[in-house]
Amino acid sequence: MASFKVSRGLSLKRLAGAGMLAIVMSVGLPSGTALAHAMLVKAEPARRAALTRAPSQVRLWFNEEIEKDYASLAVQDAAKATVTEIKPHVAADDPKSIVLPLPELEAGKYTVKFRVLSVDGHVVDSSYDFTVKSKAPQK
Repeated sequence: MASFKVSRGLSLKRLAGAGMLAIVMSVGLPSGTALAHAMLVKAEPARRAALTRAPSQVRLWFNEEIEKDYASLAVQDAAKATVTEIKPHVAADDPKSIVLPLPELEAGKYTVKFRVLSVDGHVVDSSYDFTVKSKAPQK
């Protein structure tokens, strides 16, 4: 009989411990969306886009607000040279979006590099490419 009580007691202790852990985790931590970091949800030009006309700007949209003072966005040409020294800015109409005006781009491959700090404190650092195709000869 004594062994039954000990094993039952251990089982109850384990069950109670697991229950307490579940309560602490659900109360002590924010919801899953708050734990996530800013994610790129849309880009213009898009990843791997093959454009017939050069874009006048790069605009990135994220799933949450970003800190405007820590937003970094640059475009490099195929030789890894930055195409503009203009600083990006958070879009006036959307605090989840950053914009970088571009000069006239020649045909070629370009890399968009960005680094943002979301308001929840997470840093997102990534890049992607797009291509500006050569213009078709006029007839």
